[in-house]
Amino acid sequence: MWCYVQLVLVSYQSAEARANDRPRGNLSDLYPRWLGARELLLHHRDPYGDDVTREIQAGYYGRVLEPTRPNDPKDQQAFAYPVYVAFLLAPTVEMPFPVAQGMFFWLFAALTAASVLLWLHALGWRISSTALAVWILLTLSCFPAIQGIKLQQLSMFVAALIAASMFALARRRFVLTGILLALATIKPQLIALPVLWLCIWVMGDWRTRRLALWSFAITLAVLVAAGEILLPGWIHEFRAGLAAYYEYTGGGKSVLDVALTPIGGRIVSALLVGVLALVTWQSRRADERSVEFQWSFALSLAITLAVIPMFAPYNQLLLLPALMVISRSVRELWAKNHLSRFLVAITALAVFFQWIAAACLVIALLFLPSSTVQKAWGLPFYPSFAIPITILALLLFTRRILNGKDSDQRLASSDGGAVLG
Repeated sequence: MWCYVQLVLVSYQSAEARANDRPRGNLSDLYPRWLGARELLLHHRDPYGDDVTREIQAGYYGRVLEPTRPNDPKDQQAFAYPVYVAFLLAPTVEMPFPVAQGMFFWLFAALTAASVLLWLHALGWRISSTALAVWILLTLSCFPAIQGIKLQQLSMFVAALIAASMFALARRRFVLTGILLALATIKPQLIALPVLWLCIWVMGDWRTRRLALWSFAITLAVLVAAGEILLPGWIHEFRAGLAAYYEYTGGGKSVLDVALTPIGGRIVSALLVGVLALVTWQSRRADERSVEFQWSFALSLAITLAVIPMFAPYNQLLLLPALMVISRSVRELWAKNHLSRFLVAITALAVFFQWIAAACLVIALLFLPSSTVQKAWGLPFYPSFAIPITILALLLFTRRILNGKDSDQRLASSDGGAVLG
């Protein structure tokens, strides 16, 4: 997959850029946030301002974009993040950007590998060292991870923060859980539904769990207030910048909008959010070690990927806990009935097709000219829209199996208590 990205995909994009006079600079998603943070913290300039945006474009693309050039990218690469992301980037703003870029490349690779361990512990799934190595290898070699690492996309950091927060929650460290989730709000669209899930789950045992919600609220309030001190009125500028981002990137469409038309996608999205609220309310008293608890949080992330108004592949790392929940019960799912077997098969095909296609293209480079192979550059992406939908459908199908496991665990616990008594 790494060979495919470098030898086929990047080569194709470079050739297309040359042919269409399209600019290519550092192309690091970290750069707009890093430059905006640097200008704010060191020179007290507004990172949302047009002057800073032009400087970002000069570094990101290699020159300022010109509306008169029809082949120029539409993405303006403005600073479309909450201003308090500057606090997280503060240790790097005095570094030369190539140094910060290299540091974040390896940091995000390490965090992605660590998130596999964190999710396994959070889900209480014990596997062999060989199986662990396979999970880490597949995670680091999937296209979403490679894209996020190569672009130094902050979604990688957010995914690791969410994994760490659930690891803390599974160990009843409620204060740490809230702090980590608050830090993850640098990508608010990715964290909104997990926070909704947390609010409902906390109500199941308010006296014990309220610290998770309070620590989240207090940490977020501190971040927002500190940002207001640093840049008064930043919330309005952030909202305007986010609206402009969706406009000039042609965004605002979710996976469901693309699959079902915008109206149908919005209706189904609303229904899925309602389903999440309902099942979370039903399982609000579930212990943090129960499979019902683990399933419901994995569901919140899977629904997030289906309903957020963007479908960048790097966000699909948030599907990792859902894949683990499914993998843990895959034998039962395969044996259950024809429908569950079909869902397992199409989900496996959608997930693994990227490696099969990438391998075919890399092998083809040995026999065909690179220009010929590059014409099929999009082959590994064919099922990318299907992945969030098939995983979500299969995850919904696993609930009865997991409820049965929870009942077995409770029965075993009850029998053990009687014997001990």
